[in-house]
Amino acid sequence: MILDAYTFLIILSSLIVLSYVFDIAAKRSKIPSVILLLGTGILLQLAATYFNVTLPGLRNILELFGIIGLILIVLEGALDLELSREKLPLIRKTLLTATATLLITAALIAWFVNFWLQVPYQIAIVNAIPLAVISSAIAIPSVTNLTPEKREFIVYEATFSDIIGIVAFNFAVQNEQVGVGSFVTLAVDLVSIFLISIVCCLVLLFFVDKIKTHIKFFLIIAILILLYSIGKKLHLSSLLMVLCFGLMLNNAALFIKDRLGKYINVQTLQSEIVQLKQINGESAFVIRTFFFLLFGFSINLEELYQLNVWVMGFTIFSIILLVRFAYLQYVARVPLIPELFIAPRGLITILLFYSIPAQYSIEGMNESVLFFVVLLSSLLMMVGLLLTRNSVKDIPDY
Repeated sequence: MILDAYTFLIILSSLIVLSYVFDIAAKRSKIPSVILLLGTGILLQLAATYFNVTLPGLRNILELFGIIGLILIVLEGALDLELSREKLPLIRKTLLTATATLLITAALIAWFVNFWLQVPYQIAIVNAIPLAVISSAIAIPSVTNLTPEKREFIVYEATFSDIIGIVAFNFAVQNEQVGVGSFVTLAVDLVSIFLISIVCCLVLLFFVDKIKTHIKFFLIIAILILLYSIGKKLHLSSLLMVLCFGLMLNNAALFIKDRLGKYINVQTLQSEIVQLKQINGESAFVIRTFFFLLFGFSINLEELYQLNVWVMGFTIFSIILLVRFAYLQYVARVPLIPELFIAPRGLITILLFYSIPAQYSIEGMNESVLFFVVLLSSLLMMVGLLLTRNSVKDIPDY
């Protein structure tokens, strides 16, 4: 069955309206909208099967939405963060937390996969890293009602987790044998992308200040996506550039000083950021909607009945939770509610999983295991948000 253009538009528009309703319901009920979107995607798959409707190139479409969504959501989080000397301890703590929990979790998941599926540890670690990454695409939109301190901790940690996860994944894929030279190359790459990020961000800030036409912000976002994609082609962690741009734009007064102040007007940047936040936020909402709908649509429902999927899903989820509990309780010494519960897996996990080279793929590690972990971690986040219901600050819905 082939849908005509108007039927297709009716479906797309209805799904955006439905996602908006889910977003409102999520703020009221604390049920993450991602769960509702995944469920809707599964129902759409059943309906499509019944009416014999096919969607070609689904995985490519899903990956495209995921990449754009990741950029927009990290930018959205960065535009809400304020830098100051007082924030340095928080940044240091979240960076250490994101790094340590990701590496320890990935190592233990890889050990389990190595034991359970009898595959080499090198292959297991490549498959484990995506499952160890916290999804900023789910975490950041879900904590808007928390207190500023808790929200900042989660936004920083989730963003750092995305960046470090991509770095670790690329490192594992590109280095079958790990030695001193591997870490030297990694250090050079990180320094390179940091310096490139600073230069690119200054150029983008100059454009934001100087472009006077009514078409501005989608142009800036397009340039950001272009630079990110070029960086990925060069195997650089270009998500760092997105984070730097958002932080520099939202904290322009800290970066644009002395000579730079002659070329870039800080006051203009501060007035423009409001519009950029609105456009970026609405774009991220639409992209996130279709990404999780399509992921739910793509799930092989028959695999969900397999015992191996349940065993692997629950075991991996348990490892994630235990590592996070141990680190937050005994090392970071931060409150467990809701920080322990807000460590969802989602967009970045799925993207990295789809990026696993063919030689590293494992038969028993499929999208259904991924779905289980995403679903369980989202349900856990729901519990954390419910536990903080009485201690959050109410903000208006937009």
